[in-house]
Amino acid sequence: MIDLNKLIDAGTELVLTYTPKLIGAIAIWIIGSWIIKKLVSRFVKILEKGKTDNSLIPFLKGIIGMLLKVMLVISVLTMLGIEMTSFIAILGAAGLAVGMALSGTLQNFAGGVMILIFKPFKAGDYIDAQGYQGTVSEIQIFNTILKTPDNKTIIIPNGGLSTGAMVNYSTEALRRVDWTVGIGYGDDADKARSVLIKMCNDDKRVLKDPEVFVGVSALADSSVNFAVRAWVKSEDYWGVFFALNENVYKTFENEGLNIPFPQMDVHVHKND
Repeated sequence: MIDLNKLIDAGTELVLTYTPKLIGAIAIWIIGSWIIKKLVSRFVKILEKGKTDNSLIPFLKGIIGMLLKVMLVISVLTMLGIEMTSFIAILGAAGLAVGMALSGTLQNFAGGVMILIFKPFKAGDYIDAQGYQGTVSEIQIFNTILKTPDNKTIIIPNGGLSTGAMVNYSTEALRRVDWTVGIGYGDDADKARSVLIKMCNDDKRVLKDPEVFVGVSALADSSVNFAVRAWVKSEDYWGVFFALNENVYKTFENEGLNIPFPQMDVHVHKND
């Protein structure tokens, strides 16, 4: 038969032993949760004050909150007398194995965080990176999405994007447009220069300061090449580039200037 007195004594001892620990653990959980809430809130305010990208703030908030809660759970279990050394060792080994298996993914994740924090580019910028050019459509945690001018979607992993070379064409408000325009040998070089300068200055999108530059850049095999350089607003770059090419083609002929092109003379010999 079960000795009721011994059972009561064992139960009483158990209650007396673990009740203070349980009360302490509950108190630690309540106080710790309140502290974590305050710390996370303070962390979010620091991110917002630092003008961190809005898409990054919820993610970092969740990561920090989760890590702090894991530490709180470990503290509470330790307070209850549960041995955590073996559990932490197993958890660390599992974390290491998962980290090695997902090393590429973690690299892309770290790259995404770095991009969102330091902002080498933003959505809407036109960039050249990893052998691709396009407008940044979206910056995700693992990848960056580009849209090409012909409406192709390019997905670039953030790992290489954050550590490799990149050209951002949208950073500056002004860009220089460069052309190479050739005339034939024997054409009036001074007239060609004045015609090119006038064509640039007649385009209202071309800035007057810095002024347009036109100079002979090369004496090629079949042409005298002029380097034409003009400054425009970044958004006007391609419009001005194509417009001058078309104007050169339409204007040079009327001005008596020749646009050289490769030609081949074919001689036919008739043998009787």
